[in-house]
Amino acid sequence: MRVAVAGAGAFGRNHLRVVRELETAGEGVALVAAVDPDAARAEEAARQYGIPHFKSVDELLKADLKLDAAIVAVPTVKHHEVAAALLEAGLDLLVEKPLAANLSEADDLIQNQEKNGRILQPGHLERFNPAVLAVEPTLKRPMFFEAHRLSVFTPRALDVDVVLDLMIHDLDIVLTFAKSAVREVRAVGLPILSPNVDIANVRVEFESGCVANFTASRVSTERVRKLRFFEPRQYVSIDYARRDVLVIRIDSEVDTPPKQSLDPPQGRGPVPGDPGDGAPVASGELAAAAAEFLATGKLDSAVIQKLLASGKIPMALAMKIAAAKNDPEKLKEIAKGLARPQAIDDGPAPGPASGPAPGLTFVKPEVTQGEPLKLEVLSFLEAVRTRREPKVTARQGRAALELALTTQSTMAAHAERAGLGDFFKS
Repeated sequence: MRVAVAGAGAFGRNHLRVVRELETAGEGVALVAAVDPDAARAEEAARQYGIPHFKSVDELLKADLKLDAAIVAVPTVKHHEVAAALLEAGLDLLVEKPLAANLSEADDLIQNQEKNGRILQPGHLERFNPAVLAVEPTLKRPMFFEAHRLSVFTPRALDVDVVLDLMIHDLDIVLTFAKSAVREVRAVGLPILSPNVDIANVRVEFESGCVANFTASRVSTERVRKLRFFEPRQYVSIDYARRDVLVIRIDSEVDTPPKQSLDPPQGRGPVPGDPGDGAPVASGELAAAAAEFLATGKLDSAVIQKLLASGKIPMALAMKIAAAKNDPEKLKEIAKGLARPQAIDDGPAPGPASGPAPGLTFVKPEVTQGEPLKLEVLSFLEAVRTRREPKVTARQGRAALELALTTQSTMAAHAERAGLGDFFKS
């Protein structure tokens, strides 16, 4: 199968590498050309891979290289122009996310694809993350999601905001897992170091009653890629970066305890988890973070910081965690008390404890490792060969784009209501 790559920037270079690696591995694919209007980038790709390079898609098509498929990794604003020309030429396409810059362009590409009987796969990379692939077959009924996607600032993909750059990965995953229409979106976002929104927080409610909270930032001091969700009698944590999954299950023989009052019992002092100021405790999130630390040895500071900011963790407990952050043994003792059943109501365990909390089972599902981009390209090539629907369809890409654009308009409406115009001045 003869494949060209349109775009030799950051994403395009990775696609060029992967296609050549698959060619070398005998996967029945050949990298035959690169396209980029930037002469230096195009020439570099040509030298590295020994292939011809072209300034435009028109030049590529006129060269008559007997292409079967192409990968589109150009800036988002050019997706429609480049993809439409390649579809009209009869090529199957893998188009980097988002599918297009707006719904009108996405609809035109889908109509073009269907008219010409082509494969059109949006490049939603996280769908091929080994951790996601391990979890997907076991999904039950996820009803609450927390997604965090944080990156340090780099001068890349600044033609779009953080929603289309980063958050759209999580929007696509949650749409796929929730399997429900969107009912309501609330969102806030601000530009920090670029003209577009660099940090955003979004709450999505689905018709099924499922709720999802998303946080995305490209101006963070750390890199975080996590998705957590709650299903009947279990909590699942996906670490995209580590390609790792943790499942915490409530054992079947453990009965759900009766609902307890949030008011602390009289006659005892404060315990870990007591708000101290009368605010309710986010015991589920705190216990889950503690249990995850016990299983992985990694303290999720993002969860702790969020709960502290919301007033759901007492300052004394937060200071205790902060003081012990460089002492794994002290952190373990704090976590044991918080992770065990009813720790929030009963106080810390009276003595040393080890292993999972009673009634909880920690499971590390088997994850078959692999590079997500390579798995994505292999899946695309398989769809081209078999003429079967790709794992990520164009209509799924459109759905993710629609939710991302709704998020953008909701952020804009919030900015106007809140009088945040000064933040958006260049």
